[in-house]
Amino acid sequence: MTAAPDVTRMPASLVLAGAGKMGGAMLAGWLDAGLDPHSTTIIDPVPARAIVDLCTQCGIRLNPTNPVPGAVLVLAIKPQGLEAAAPGLDRLVGRDTLLVSILAGKTIADLRTRLPRARAVVRAMPNLPASIGRGATGACASPEVTPAQRDAADALFSANGTVAWLADEAQIDAVTAVSGSGPAYVFLLVEALAEAGIAAGLDPDVARTLARATISGAGALLEASPEEAADLRRNVTSPGGTTAAALDVLMRPDGLAPLLREAVAAAKSRAAELAG
Repeated sequence: MTAAPDVTRMPASLVLAGAGKMGGAMLAGWLDAGLDPHSTTIIDPVPARAIVDLCTQCGIRLNPTNPVPGAVLVLAIKPQGLEAAAPGLDRLVGRDTLLVSILAGKTIADLRTRLPRARAVVRAMPNLPASIGRGATGACASPEVTPAQRDAADALFSANGTVAWLADEAQIDAVTAVSGSGPAYVFLLVEALAEAGIAAGLDPDVARTLARATISGAGALLEASPEEAADLRRNVTSPGGTTAAALDVLMRPDGLAPLLREAVAAAKSRAAELAG
């Protein structure tokens, strides 16, 4: 049985700036976890029909004429739109408002430059599975963030999946390279495994079905098991068997591990370039 959400951890009021795919998905998780819709405001110049309907059904304020600051202001707009939106957003930062940003490449210093009223800031990097409540979010807090504010931010991130708190904002680029971009690596693995199955003689539809089910099933097993990934790998690898033959290829010096290290390093470097 799933435990009831702890609504006391949710912020008393929240303003969401940007209700696109990620912002809208996170909002759905927050509402399920107990966020009060009547204390929630959405600022989005061109809201999707689904967001308009949600606001009407739940009593969420959508683009009010005179919006007021909330306990938390979440920035989920496109990063390139921050400059133009900043003056209006800065007016939504009250004396005790926590600013939470999921804008890629925008540092805490960047945010404070454009929103000078902001002091307590949390910068976070969620990933695509947050849209189904299975996300992985890395987050860091500025020194001004109080324990209560951090707890509220943690409640928001946890409603969309797993959250890991970072000691240093500089680690955000690595988070971006590992979990932010990571779903694409997994999707590529499904593609590659299906193509390998086709090359081995399987019907294309069969190969794609088996590859997709194998990766999703392995992920579900990993989540359900208390064992480490390496232990699970060893459990399905019989000495001298078929899996061992395949792993001899994948685990050789020029195999999967160094390739992934190179890929993550490239993504981290690009994240740093975008932040600069």
